[in-house]
Amino acid sequence: MAENGEDKLIAFASHIAKSLGQTDTMADDFLQMFSNFDGRFSRDKFSDDPRSYAALDQTLKSLHLRISRYVSSDHHHQRPIWSDSADAAAFLDAVDEVLSTIRDWDSLAFEKPVASCLDRLDELLQQSMFRLEDEFRLLIKWSAEAFDLSRPCENFDITGTRNFSFDSDSDDNDDEDGYSDPNGEGEESIPIAHPVSDYDVLIDALPSGTINDLHEISKRMVAAGFGKECSHVYSSCRRDFLDESVSRLGLQKLSIEEVQKMEWSELEDEIERWIKASNVVLRILFPSERRLCDRVFFGLSSAADLSFMEVCRGCTIQLLNFADAVAIGSRSPERLFKIVDVFDTLRDLMPEFDALFSDQYCLFLRTEAATIWKRLGEAIRGIFMELENLIKRDPAKAAVPGGGLHPINRYVMNYLRAACGSRQTLEQAFEENFPYAGDYRNYDNIDRSTSSPLSVQMAWIMGLLESNLEAKSKIYLDPALSSVFLMNNGRYIVQKVKDSELGSLLGEDWIRKHTARVRQCQVNYQRNSWSKILAMLKMEGGSLSKLKVFNSQFEEICKVQSTWVVADEQLRRELRNFVAENLLPAYQNFLGSLQNAPGVKRHTEIEARINELFQGSSGGSAGSRK
Repeated sequence: MAENGEDKLIAFASHIAKSLGQTDTMADDFLQMFSNFDGRFSRDKFSDDPRSYAALDQTLKSLHLRISRYVSSDHHHQRPIWSDSADAAAFLDAVDEVLSTIRDWDSLAFEKPVASCLDRLDELLQQSMFRLEDEFRLLIKWSAEAFDLSRPCENFDITGTRNFSFDSDSDDNDDEDGYSDPNGEGEESIPIAHPVSDYDVLIDALPSGTINDLHEISKRMVAAGFGKECSHVYSSCRRDFLDESVSRLGLQKLSIEEVQKMEWSELEDEIERWIKASNVVLRILFPSERRLCDRVFFGLSSAADLSFMEVCRGCTIQLLNFADAVAIGSRSPERLFKIVDVFDTLRDLMPEFDALFSDQYCLFLRTEAATIWKRLGEAIRGIFMELENLIKRDPAKAAVPGGGLHPINRYVMNYLRAACGSRQTLEQAFEENFPYAGDYRNYDNIDRSTSSPLSVQMAWIMGLLESNLEAKSKIYLDPALSSVFLMNNGRYIVQKVKDSELGSLLGEDWIRKHTARVRQCQVNYQRNSWSKILAMLKMEGGSLSKLKVFNSQFEEICKVQSTWVVADEQLRRELRNFVAENLLPAYQNFLGSLQNAPGVKRHTEIEARINELFQGSSGGSAGSRK
């Protein structure tokens, strides 16, 4: 440390002498003054030191000779330095000496002769860096070609049931210097695929010996201030590998506009490929690239982070742009289920995004992934808005024959049941947003203080559907048939709710309330359909004229209601039993003394006609309950 301090003191004194001296004579005078003041400042110190100009010049000449054989102007026709381990070691030693010489003499750069030598050393260093850059590129490309690990991606079963890792960790198959046969000849350069049962696998895309060589080069380039250039060369080579791998996974490079113009059936297939490829990329390819970066740039964290970002940026943006295109596309209700799949995939991959893209360079990719995931949630909520609009717009056209199930009811209920199969996803999509809060002010059976946003959303849609069906029931001129229509559709709704996740979302109170509504529809049917004829039967004094009126009204009712539809078998049986239980005893009492009168229907005849009710004019097809 003392010698180093003395060196600095001498350099400082020399600097003062040069700065103050207007002529060489004046500089000499100053140096003589320093020498008289302290022997450490003798002129010999400035001329005979081992680090004198002559020694520096000699070092420069030696380095030029050692390096020029590798960095000549015709170096493109030279064989690769790293094809010979001795050449590689000699070249790196020379580069190290250039760096150390520049570092040692930098404090004396104000001296013109030193500055001149340092300029020549900088030029030599720059030439060395250009050659190292070429060697770095060759090492990556030749080794990757020898291993050809993009091709096995064709064999990835990207459903997650059968994936492959590559056993290339051992150095046994490498040459002494870790440089693989660039032609890929020989069994030792062929990767061996091993099946695994999940994504917990990393790919070694380069042999360990090559990784060590790349690390040695990267250290020198970063030390020389060429870290960005090194990262650029590395990332440009590895991007090619990733692009080829993704292409072999079946994923197309599509712009947002191209995705939005695709036919839905074609887009569905592309979404399936995207889901599978995204899992392979985020769970296998990217972690493998992260490990490779960390090994090549070991101890150089900034260069490692920059390189990883540049390698993965293009592929990541490709994946995210596709998801974004899906999110901002059509909100047609049938698209819900595929959008849910994309939402789920991105949600499940967010831990990978957070872990892989945690540094300063990658932060924007992680942020973009989170933004698009939220946008997919907005798309899901938007689809439910479109479902609401679909219900509202469904016109009250011609009545459904026989008062059976309306198609809008069947569509909405089956849709909601299927949607609730993804209840967890829908809860996530709705939990941060409570849309249309003002629209609920007149819907008194929703308790928003105790219900989840998804529950409220489902209750709101159910309310819209019921209002729509109420309006459609007014089309029927016969009040009894209107009641049958509401009975059919109400019973269908309740059963669909009870048999699915909708039941737990809407709650027991909702089910009880709507079951009571169906019963009220039954009461309305009974009152509007049979009350008049029952009242007549209960009048005192049976007569042949009354019997004729009864027969006429009974036949008319049976003729009409045999064409009506009650889709639910249990409900149909309940209605027939009600008619029989109320009509038969009253009819029996009414007959009285008319037992043997002409036109009297036997008990079995009445029962047979009742059992023909609600058959439907087309054999019950209108009552399909799928």
